[in-house]
Amino acid sequence: MNEVLAQLHARKSVRAFLDKPIAPADKAAILEAACAAPTAGNQQLYTILDITDQAVKDTLAETCDHQPFIAKAPMVLIFCADCQKWQDAFAAGGCQPRNPAVGDLLLAFCDANIAAQNAVTAAWSLGIASCYIGDILEQCETHRKLLHLPEYVVPAAMLVFGWPTDQQKEREKPRRRAMEHIVHENAYRHMDGAELEAMLADNAGPRPYAEWLKAFCDRKYNSEFSREMSRSAAEYLKAFQR
Repeated sequence: MNEVLAQLHARKSVRAFLDKPIAPADKAAILEAACAAPTAGNQQLYTILDITDQAVKDTLAETCDHQPFIAKAPMVLIFCADCQKWQDAFAAGGCQPRNPAVGDLLLAFCDANIAAQNAVTAAWSLGIASCYIGDILEQCETHRKLLHLPEYVVPAAMLVFGWPTDQQKEREKPRRRAMEHIVHENAYRHMDGAELEAMLADNAGPRPYAEWLKAFCDRKYNSEFSREMSRSAAEYLKAFQR
């Protein structure tokens, strides 16, 4: 296994960081790697918000599901799916563009998240850990105001970065699903209950599978934060459905 593959397999989410800043050169390298990511038509349909204001970090730690480690992270980046800047460029250049639609937003989400993963990979190669914060998609009205987001810009992902503690370095990375359950050849294949249970057996651990599955469904899928994420996503979508 070469070094790139080894790092991709070793990388894990980290939520506890040393009280140590990230050097400007390291931050620049991470951001440059993000902007080198694949992008649809070389449009770079994203804008990266570099959150350096501690008050904004503190607010995000509360609005993103009350996670204090966000406020303590040395570096916080928000990757926004951005359909606004091209709309503005078209208008400034005398074009007559249609309004951005849902397809444009999905393409921009892809661009933003590909850039985010480049940042994650670059950071890990420098010894800097990270964690995705999906909760940035919640509380649409609050985050629009906090981050001054125009109507055609949606926060696709937030990432926190920092130097991992020794405990985090030593913590075992959760195992991923077996390839035969994830990779389907040529077409989608529905899995029956027995195969799905086999796929998720590691997650259940010593608990009865049905008991674990119900608890997970209640804690994640049926949770208030999950419902709020869907509500906020629908709110963001309104601008793209006119």
